[in-house]
Amino acid sequence: MEQHRKHAKLTRRDSGFYASSEIALLGTKCSAIQELSEYIAKKLSGKIRIAYADASHSSTLEPMALDSFTFHSSGDLQIRRHYQQNPYQDKLFYSSYDLLLINGNHYQGKSQVVFLDPEKESSIKKRIDQINDVKLVIRMSKGIKAFDCLLDKFPGFSEIPHFDFDQQDQIAEEIEKFAHHHVPPVKGLVLAGGQSMRMGRDKGLLNYFGKSQRSYTVELLQKCNLDTRLSVRKEQEVYDNEVIEDVFLGLGPFGAICSAFQHDPNCAWLVLATDLPYVDESLIRKLLSHRNPSKVATAVKGKKKEFPEPLVTIWEPKAYPTMLQFLAQGISCPRKVLINSDVELLETDDVYIYNVNTPEEFDSVKKKLEQG
Repeated sequence: MEQHRKHAKLTRRDSGFYASSEIALLGTKCSAIQELSEYIAKKLSGKIRIAYADASHSSTLEPMALDSFTFHSSGDLQIRRHYQQNPYQDKLFYSSYDLLLINGNHYQGKSQVVFLDPEKESSIKKRIDQINDVKLVIRMSKGIKAFDCLLDKFPGFSEIPHFDFDQQDQIAEEIEKFAHHHVPPVKGLVLAGGQSMRMGRDKGLLNYFGKSQRSYTVELLQKCNLDTRLSVRKEQEVYDNEVIEDVFLGLGPFGAICSAFQHDPNCAWLVLATDLPYVDESLIRKLLSHRNPSKVATAVKGKKKEFPEPLVTIWEPKAYPTMLQFLAQGISCPRKVLINSDVELLETDDVYIYNVNTPEEFDSVKKKLEQG
């Protein structure tokens, strides 16, 4: 007999203790860990969005009477608020960052940077069970040897990259490599679940290039080496194994994108609608090469258009919680998400993102395509 399940079995985003990409720094003074973390963040500023998690060292903090949010026109926001840590809120808290640096003297991280500091050898021994994926070793003094507890646990410890503390540029480069290794892959999503009310027939079945636009668009993304899915409504009769049915109902493209993230929250989705017949392989490849995974999305925008086109866009995994926050406010417009989020834009000629909605527009565009 099948066991009763109280909750839906959903795919969860791959994560560590706090974030999808995290690394704990441990084994030396907290001030040195903070100094190095700040240097790394400054060195990689503009490339990787980094957060830092630490424990307060103050013994005099009083419970707050109110949460405080202090805004500055530069974009700086200082927050003091009551916050009780828990694994679910923490992951949401850090979901917009590419990398979380953690003071490992206080909190555990999925991967680690281990400092060799003779004064803190006992701290390493104390936390040896939490050290299981060492990416980098930093010597606090030249010539210091690895501790026996590390050599016993990691036979290949000497093969892990070692640096002296003053080699901070090289350390930052290694951290950048670590972050890039965790950049999510991109998959393709062809939106073919629209109602096509103005067209009067399924726009995905229109024939511009000798086959249905649905098939043409899937093949277009596959040519760019994208594992591609077809987004459809449940009632559509689409006999294809590679489909994602809408589970966010009645929300149009917004719901289709969220449904794709529910299907696989560990990848970015290059979303392309079937009613954009001028989009070609060169534009898709430009979009992929222009991708900035540190942003919420990388979107195409017509040179004479005021706003980006959400249906020729790479949506990063961090966009999923952002979209759900918009939905919680009663907003289901993907363009509004792009306008009000930190996104990368690729400008192109307006014709590439010309949208076909009526029979007259279809006839006109098909004739132009046939004429070359």
